[in-house]
Amino acid sequence: MSLGDMTNLVRMRWEPDAVGRLQQAAFELFSELGYEDTTVAEIAARAGLTKRTFFRHFSDKREVLFGGSEQLTELLVTGILEAPESATPMQAASAGLDACSQMFTERHGFAAQRAELIASSPELQERELIKLASMKAAATSALVQRGVPETTAELVAETAQTVFQVGFNRWIAQDDPAAFSLLMSEALEDLREVTAL
Repeated sequence: MSLGDMTNLVRMRWEPDAVGRLQQAAFELFSELGYEDTTVAEIAARAGLTKRTFFRHFSDKREVLFGGSEQLTELLVTGILEAPESATPMQAASAGLDACSQMFTERHGFAAQRAELIASSPELQERELIKLASMKAAATSALVQRGVPETTAELVAETAQTVFQVGFNRWIAQDDPAAFSLLMSEALEDLREVTAL
């Protein structure tokens, strides 16, 4: 390695946004090599960082795709808890979903690419289901805190999760990054029509 290469490597290690750089490097490598054949060492090297830095931000390479799920769950719970006192359980859940939609506007390209990667790997699909179950449990708990009976809270949280997934799939299939909230509302309206039959 030349002195110039070493200088560039040192400079890259101190550049800001290590998480973003690791995510970008991981996505590039997952696309080029496939998820299973990409190593943490390769991701760190592509980002100009060390493996140690990678593990400071992510517990394993799967988590590169799931970073932000805690923030998403927090937005969901806050939206539910801060819904007007007069809101029905489904209206409160909808307020939580609406709060989540704000997080997605700037992540449209990332979300579509991420969904494609997850669909290509059973291991990632399993992790996605675990994360969704965690969100559903958090929504159920938030609804119970609002005084909703637990069985009802579970049903509403399950329904809200389905609305979220349908809205999300519609959102990544189209080109308007700001349409997520509208598409979730449309999915909820579709559900109301179906259940009215």
